[in-house]
Amino acid sequence: MKVLVIDDDRRLCDMLQTYLGGHGVEVSARLDARAGLEALARHSYDAVVLDVMLPDLDGFEVCRRIRASSEIPVLMLTARGDETDRVVGLELGADDYLPKPFSPRELMARLRAITRRNRPGPQATEILRFGRLEIDLSARQVRLDGALRGLTSHQFEILAVLARSAGRVLSREQIMDAVRGEAFDAFDRSIDVHISRIRAAVEDDPKQPQRIVTVRGVGYVFTRSQP
Repeated sequence: MKVLVIDDDRRLCDMLQTYLGGHGVEVSARLDARAGLEALARHSYDAVVLDVMLPDLDGFEVCRRIRASSEIPVLMLTARGDETDRVVGLELGADDYLPKPFSPRELMARLRAITRRNRPGPQATEILRFGRLEIDLSARQVRLDGALRGLTSHQFEILAVLARSAGRVLSREQIMDAVRGEAFDAFDRSIDVHISRIRAAVEDDPKQPQRIVTVRGVGYVFTRSQP
């Protein structure tokens, strides 16, 4: 795995290079937004770790620029307990967030989750079809009426989890455990932001969803019968 870290904290960058490097991850660090965007334009990476607070451009603007031309997985580092930063980052297309301070082990787990690619076995070649919606698990693509719909890697994983359990109500905990492979924080509502983004891509009217339906007090269900 090759990861680009954009953070002006040199000590943090050094720590990540040491820890992630010890787990087979090649880390390139840039201390400001413009240098990070230039590196991303010149080189190929599997994921970006992006701090919200940068000296020249804020991380939200950097995320917006990345998403304008790339679907590379983005993990944002946010201020601890700042829900606004988390929601804004996710709405701009970040795949996940991690509040500071954090453990390198958790960062590694999050990176593995959002960079998950073609899985071996039968599911990797499976195409799920629901009415006018097609989910290609092999190509990691979603089409509605034959038109490609844009989703981040993390959002695709969430949609795939729901679609594989079509007709079954899944709690937020079940969805995020299946995607991240870790315990879910009961106060973490990032899943709701992701669902909103997925609905914007796959629903005819995201305000009146017919494919991904909310079951109040329980979670979400991906409907079997779709328009």
